[in-house]
Amino acid sequence: MRLTTREVAVFGMLGALMYASKVLMEMAPNIHLLGVFIVSFTVVYRKKALYPIYIYVILCGIFGGFSAWWIPYLYIWTILWGAVMLLPENLPIKTRPFVYMTVSAAHGFLFGTLYAPAQALLFGMDLRGVTAWIIAGLPWDCIHGISNFFCGILIMPVISILRLVEKGGQSR
Repeated sequence: MRLTTREVAVFGMLGALMYASKVLMEMAPNIHLLGVFIVSFTVVYRKKALYPIYIYVILCGIFGGFSAWWIPYLYIWTILWGAVMLLPENLPIKTRPFVYMTVSAAHGFLFGTLYAPAQALLFGMDLRGVTAWIIAGLPWDCIHGISNFFCGILIMPVISILRLVEKGGQSR
């Protein structure tokens, strides 16, 4: 996966955009555009979408501290990327928005459950402790999933903009 100089710049900006959007929306817990960006970047850039995703992850660590909360970030966003990578690239045009919104929502609903293995390993939780931790987070996961679904309305416009920019960038 060799990157051009242009891709390095674009992916750096996209990772920074992800981080800036997270910071701007922190006042609304579990409501953010990260699912929108990860799904959109994955649809457009496929494997290379991992670059802006991990730039975002590194920025979170740099500015938020490389502590226990950050460890799951090393894999949790990759799960959403992987789910989108598994979708057929030639989905019917009319179903794409709903499928992308649903995948993003599912990631939000499952966020606490996906986060739990790291919690168990880092804090020595047994199955009862992990189950209690997941149950305690369900209200937040519900907010996360619902907000990811409705924010997902932006996925198709972001994909369109990225494809337009990429088309324009290739002609230079």
